[in-house]
Amino acid sequence: MSMSCKDGKAGCLDNGKYVRYTPEQVEALERLYHDCPKPSSIRRQQLIRECPILSNIEPKQIKVWFQNRRCREKQRKEASRLQAVNRKLTAMNKLLMEENDRLQKQVSQLVFENGYFRQHTQDPTLASKDPSCESVVTSGQRHHVTPQRPPRDASPAGLLSIAEETLAEFLSKATGTAVEWVQMPGMKPGPDSIGIVAISHGCTGVAARVCGLVGLEPTRVAELLKDRPSWFRDCRAVDVLNVLPTANGGTIELLYMQLYAPTTLAPARDFWLLRYTSALEDGSLVVCERSLKNTQNGPTMPTVQHFLRAEIFPSGYLIRPCEGGGSIIHMVDHMDLESMSVPEVLRPLYESSTILAQKMTMAALRQLRQIAQEVSQSNSTGWGRRPAALRAISQRLSRSFNEAVNGFTDEGWSMMGNDGIDDISILVNSSPDKLMSLNLSYANGFSSVSNAILCAKASMLLQNVPPTILLRFLREHRSEWADASIDAYSAAAIKVGPCSLPGSQVGGFGGQVILPLAHTIEHEECLEVIKLEGIAHCPEDGIMPRDVFLLQLCSGMDENAVGTCAELMFAPTDATFADDAPLLPSGFRIIPLDSGKEASSPNRTLDLASALEIGPSGNKDSNEYSGSSGCVRSVMTIAFQFAFESHMQDHVASMARQYLRSIISSVQKVALALSPSNLGLHAGLRTPLGTPEAQTLAHWICQSYRVYMGDELLKSSGEGSDSILKTLWQHSDAIMCCSLKSLPVFTFANQAGLDMLETTLVALQEITLEKIFDDHGRKALCTEFPQIMQQGFACLQGGICMSSMGRPISYERAVAWKVLNEEENAHCICFMFINCSTLAGENHGITLRRNQFDNACTTVFTV
Repeated sequence: MSMSCKDGKAGCLDNGKYVRYTPEQVEALERLYHDCPKPSSIRRQQLIRECPILSNIEPKQIKVWFQNRRCREKQRKEASRLQAVNRKLTAMNKLLMEENDRLQKQVSQLVFENGYFRQHTQDPTLASKDPSCESVVTSGQRHHVTPQRPPRDASPAGLLSIAEETLAEFLSKATGTAVEWVQMPGMKPGPDSIGIVAISHGCTGVAARVCGLVGLEPTRVAELLKDRPSWFRDCRAVDVLNVLPTANGGTIELLYMQLYAPTTLAPARDFWLLRYTSALEDGSLVVCERSLKNTQNGPTMPTVQHFLRAEIFPSGYLIRPCEGGGSIIHMVDHMDLESMSVPEVLRPLYESSTILAQKMTMAALRQLRQIAQEVSQSNSTGWGRRPAALRAISQRLSRSFNEAVNGFTDEGWSMMGNDGIDDISILVNSSPDKLMSLNLSYANGFSSVSNAILCAKASMLLQNVPPTILLRFLREHRSEWADASIDAYSAAAIKVGPCSLPGSQVGGFGGQVILPLAHTIEHEECLEVIKLEGIAHCPEDGIMPRDVFLLQLCSGMDENAVGTCAELMFAPTDATFADDAPLLPSGFRIIPLDSGKEASSPNRTLDLASALEIGPSGNKDSNEYSGSSGCVRSVMTIAFQFAFESHMQDHVASMARQYLRSIISSVQKVALALSPSNLGLHAGLRTPLGTPEAQTLAHWICQSYRVYMGDELLKSSGEGSDSILKTLWQHSDAIMCCSLKSLPVFTFANQAGLDMLETTLVALQEITLEKIFDDHGRKALCTEFPQIMQQGFACLQGGICMSSMGRPISYERAVAWKVLNEEENAHCICFMFINCSTLAGENHGITLRRNQFDNACTTVFTV
């Protein structure tokens, strides 16, 4: 290591220009670098004093050494990253080449079938003379002829035969042409995508296929995938009833699996399965499975109460080792979920390959990618919890919510009679096992007074409102539908000590704060803590209102994902957030019913142009969505759980019915308000704030800026007010307006402004102007405010402001000006914060996606 040196001082000189450090000097510098990669000048001088071996080196030389050391470290990390990207691209290229070969085979087969169809159309007599044909093509779909087979032998030798047959059929689906696969809508393969996602067309049942890369070894991947309840939230249990080793080193397992019903309107499903694990000659690992039907001379599984027996066709996982580490995975799920057994309105849930892909196949690959990231990073996340611990909490919330929705008798649930109206189902559970699983006695080892659980649940059909928009509103505006007194009661009921039924004046919402806790790598699921400020108090000691905390799981919030189930589950907790705290979740689940109709169309074009039709914030244009918004249907399932004392059962049941009916009424009103038909949205492209008021305000903002600043705010925009608003919304600097009141509140912000404040347009109107500034900023604003009102504008020096999440945001400078209306009266004050950046480093919060419909329906402008 050498550094430039003045006057030839320090270390060993090289021609009077460079100084070479001795190993001891390098070791001392390296020690400090690992402790502090960027030491201040004071720290560098202290290092020279503390290390005599560095005394003959000038501080400037040490500064340059640290600069070079940081540069080398950055280059090393970048080289490592590029090597990882190169390995990933190489593996993805191999995967795409294999997929291309498979598609060429599929094209050849379709050409052959097309010729066969034409030949038999010209000569119909050939069809009856050729019974060897395995399939015929009718109306563009392949209908396989399923012959009636005699009962299969289920002895060990017979099971091995079934296993080998299952393996061959699975491989023909995973890498062959046994199923006609079409690309899933909205999924484009690439280095940053989850993988190659396809759904079936024209086959029996529903099927989905995913090919992807994960940074885990094949044996670890197989181990994780076999543990289906850990990644498939709808899986209640998988029981291994028998294990048979095979001569080739594989294993045959007989499984009984149960799946939860997603709604209260259909029964749960179960499966009697054979699972075969084997290694192929090329080193690949295969885990495949199928349902056991029509067998003899072996074990069987009788039907189980409350469950409907469904069928899994040959499915599984092909796991191949990848050069440089990791695995290439091919996953296939192929099922018949007995859709004819459910009401007709719900059949799309059981006939959609898109929903199967989202809920099961892609969920498996996401889980593997999440665990691979956790293994590589191995750090703590929100509140010092390990990712595995937070993942376990999410699973507990989801599982308990599913148990409440399904209400199985073997869990101790029993139905209560209704009050003459059967819109709400009430179930009660006083089973000791259930109470023990909730760990109600966790606090200080003393049991809670509550000794029973009541669940009120219902399902409802929604039309013309996208699930993600409705769920986002419910998440961000709890006060619009929730009762603060019920939240206070629910929080008190799981703690030690007496709790009373909520009264009408127990407390009101003092505010809602969302504290991000953790999220998955693709942000499709997030865990957060909801702080409800000042809604609960102790009746026995008369203490002032105190805060209530809710642990909340939010998933399916990506409005661009097709077939996604949107869920919002929450459970009362306390500020300690102990790992063994009881969780009694309630919440909402919204499943789209029309997502599968366009997905199965063989004529759907998924070209590059369609992938590029996105708005400036990464969302799809509204014309793509609003074109079908008139027929958007979804089913919402609502379930709320309450812990209570057994002698209060009738009172709690009455309260729960009334509360759930109130929530349903609120949801219906919100859904009606969010309906595109009420928003006046048309099929054409609308701006993010497509209302006349928003367009007028944008015109006033730009015109006032021109008057006071003598310059154009928007350098390029069309003549129409719609174009002005669109350009203002996409402006790179944060622009926001506040009202002219004694306590100014924000009434409008563009996309950059919302990102800066980490809020939405609805929540924006609850933020006051003084709340975002620190003390220095408030003093500067008070000084400049008279100038703004008299002169019409003012320039503010750079400083720090706070987001709604409490994170510091720095800005280089700010400009404020009066916004005048048509009568040249002051309408509001507009601020523009230039070059904003987060001071806290990486933002671990959850990115709030904002939909155009959401912005249009929730904007309120205060005059």
